[in-house]
Amino acid sequence: MDFQNLANALTLTNLALALFGVVAGTIIGSIPGLSATMAVAVLVPITFSMEPASALILLGAIYTGAIYGGAYSAILLNTPGTPSAIATTFDGYPMAKRGDGDLAVAIACYASVAGGLIGAAALLLLAPPLSTVALAFGPVEYLWLSVFGLSLIASLSTGNLLKGLAGGALGMLLSCVGVAEISADIRLTFGSSTMIGGIEVVGALIGLYCIPVLIDMVSTPERHLKVEEGGRAVRFREGAAIAWKSRVNLLRSSIIGTVVGILPGAGGSVAGLVAYSEAKRTARPGQKFGEGEPDGIMATEAANNATVGGGFIPTLVLGIPGTPPDAVILGALLVQGVRTGPTLFDGGGSIVYTFIFGLFIATVLMLPTGLLIGRYAYKTIVTIPKTILVPAVGFMTIIGTFAIRNSISDIVIMIGLGTVGWVLSRFGFAASPIVLGLILGPIAEQGFVQAWIIGEATGNLPGMFFGRPISLAIIAFTLLSLVYPAIQSRRAKRSLATKAEAND
Repeated sequence: MDFQNLANALTLTNLALALFGVVAGTIIGSIPGLSATMAVAVLVPITFSMEPASALILLGAIYTGAIYGGAYSAILLNTPGTPSAIATTFDGYPMAKRGDGDLAVAIACYASVAGGLIGAAALLLLAPPLSTVALAFGPVEYLWLSVFGLSLIASLSTGNLLKGLAGGALGMLLSCVGVAEISADIRLTFGSSTMIGGIEVVGALIGLYCIPVLIDMVSTPERHLKVEEGGRAVRFREGAAIAWKSRVNLLRSSIIGTVVGILPGAGGSVAGLVAYSEAKRTARPGQKFGEGEPDGIMATEAANNATVGGGFIPTLVLGIPGTPPDAVILGALLVQGVRTGPTLFDGGGSIVYTFIFGLFIATVLMLPTGLLIGRYAYKTIVTIPKTILVPAVGFMTIIGTFAIRNSISDIVIMIGLGTVGWVLSRFGFAASPIVLGLILGPIAEQGFVQAWIIGEATGNLPGMFFGRPISLAIIAFTLLSLVYPAIQSRRAKRSLATKAEAND
């Protein structure tokens, strides 16, 4: 690593590629259904004639831009543009409904840049040692990590824990539809060949989050979002002040995102949910997560953007893609003859470090471009008539769902799940626990089955599940995340009782 690599990243060509990648990724990521993986995959062919370092910079910029772009529709339409933005809907959309959508967009941009920079810094300084963390994770660690994620249901179910658990169970049941990943058993298809492929996660997300919003928009005469007169521009300074005030949350969430990004297969959606859970667990008195709390947006966006740098650590050092977009980028590198692995930092160090500096540059460029695009996205969404907005969003949801697997059946399932989600919301069931079960169910199942097989083969089932240090640490965090809210609630009740006695 030297200043020559930084100079290579700062060439006019690489700067232009970084800017183009961020803009293109942000726009693609903001469209429901078009994930970061699709954004990278669509633009991979144009990199085949480029220098490896320039190709990496472009693909990394597209990736980081797409992760941030998913926040736009999550905040303004209650529909995650990418799966990584699931938890952004929890507080982003309530903020937009009360007229603070412009502030939410600014906060998301600042948090995304902070998370991206910390993830890139980890990639620059800690890649070789941190890559060993990925190797230490086996099936049982993934099982307990998914259980830790499922414990978030307790904090998401602020109104009724029983309904939250029922929603999570429904999500896990839906994740079992189709062919089992380990045994290849066909489950819950009811004789339909259409269901053999299972329920596509992104299509389900679009249905559960977007369709209920569209139904509500059609059924109510009021505006989709509140419009504050004279407050149409994105509130840059106010967002920056809030982000600086919550810098501890930003740092913690970015570290969580980096670590989760290192784990192959976990991705930004898991990182965002875990960071949101931790932000809620450590909330200050008076903070109301799920009702438009800025710290909720910052935790999610910082974590999911930090997974970009974190995911590149096992990709470049071990040749194991940390996230799905990393797998596409790894394939593009192999086409160009670049062999990833432990020797890459020695033999191809110039390429790697030029790319890492380029990732820093792309993340910094995301600040002005993200705020600018966010300003016009917000103005468009709040001013466009419902008669245009509803058909346009409906069309995007159909195209986004179809584009994933080119399947009409996915569209039918998406609309069906959305309708069911709308009906359930009338009875107090939130979509978030269902989505959580749908995403984490396959990870938990695969980890459990593989750990059971290994444990039986070694004759040590209890030791397999409860005898590994990392597993025990995750179990401890899970128990803490479940017990801590109850302790906080009991303390709050005691405090209120004490004040009531003092007043008497």
